[in-house]
Amino acid sequence: MVQKYGGSSVADAERIRRVARRVVATHQTGRPVVVVVSAMGDTTDHLIELAHQISPSPPKREMDMLLSTGEQVSIALLAMAIQEEGAEAISLTGAQVGIRTDSQHMRARIQEVRTERILHELSQGRIVIVAGFQGIDDLNDITTLGRGGSDTTAVALAAALKAERCEIYTDVDGVYTADPRVVPEARRLEWVAYGEMLELASLGAVVLQPRAVEYAAQHGVVLWVRSSFVEGPGTVVREVSPMEHARVVVGVTHDRNVAKVVVVDVPDRPGVAHQLFNALAQEEINVDMIVQTTKAQQATDLLFTVTRDDLPRAKQIVEAVARDLGATAVQEDPSVAKVSIVGAGMMSHPGVAARMFGALAEGGINIHVISTSEIKISCLIDEERVEEAVRRVHQAFRLDQLDSEEAPAPQEATS
Repeated sequence: MVQKYGGSSVADAERIRRVARRVVATHQTGRPVVVVVSAMGDTTDHLIELAHQISPSPPKREMDMLLSTGEQVSIALLAMAIQEEGAEAISLTGAQVGIRTDSQHMRARIQEVRTERILHELSQGRIVIVAGFQGIDDLNDITTLGRGGSDTTAVALAAALKAERCEIYTDVDGVYTADPRVVPEARRLEWVAYGEMLELASLGAVVLQPRAVEYAAQHGVVLWVRSSFVEGPGTVVREVSPMEHARVVVGVTHDRNVAKVVVVDVPDRPGVAHQLFNALAQEEINVDMIVQTTKAQQATDLLFTVTRDDLPRAKQIVEAVARDLGATAVQEDPSVAKVSIVGAGMMSHPGVAARMFGALAEGGINIHVISTSEIKISCLIDEERVEEAVRRVHQAFRLDQLDSEEAPAPQEATS
């Protein structure tokens, strides 16, 4: 059994003791337990703020050295709490466990998990507490896995250990059809397919890190998203057969961490888009929505979106490329947001896009950009209208009436 507890679950001493009791109760069923823990509460945010007080652009390697300390505090405290409950436990860093990554600081990817140390400790009857979010590269430098990286740590360990299950404990009791803080009538999903969950996570649902879902799908790791504060079955993330995709849309997400960039009057010739987006890629800036508008005078406008975090660097890069290309201007707009619908069932149901656009039109909500895939539709809109847009789209697809019995989760998921 692999269990992962997020920062809110271990935010203070009492919550750590509560997690310890839950872990010990699981251990007492006779199953070996590996626990992955995030940094306490807002520790990571505080460390990032402190770093920027020292340096406006701190080196990524040193940021990894700094940020990895948050999880080390959590694992030591949880190991102490578990021992106070009468069980043996040992805390281990990512390096001690054998989580090997590439050298991409602050965004590292796991390349290998060496399980010898964990298996040895489990064979001695100990509960193993692992620092999430971190690993070590070929130079023995500490690396971190990006926001939400503890989810990926847990999934990688579950895959390497061939765990019976991987439980992700957080401050919500599952995956919902929308953010309940925005849509009070949102429903908890009993199950969701890997592909749908990957889109939901990528489009703003912060319950799981997208990379963790991708890793789970690749290795067949079934995930249970549950609350560490209340008992309940949570949501199962698993492989789903085509016959089970009776639900056209499973959820509505929104993302405010979006900024729009427009390069005006770019010469309309081959290679221009490559030159622009290759420059961004070399600086590891992810581009999401892309729209090209051709004009009559052999010129085009290129519109795309990046995260607001990446906007300052993206603008510098784009302005340099725009000068080389002879574009007339680079415009930016951080006051936008993205609302999306996700559902594998929409592949076989026409009219889904029309219904979404109709719901936005009825509210007088203007759409700047549209992007689609087989199982999602995203619209870029004004940020000030995003919560209204989520509510209108949720209502248009009647997700508050979602029948959770259409395709029940496996029995062990609700045991």
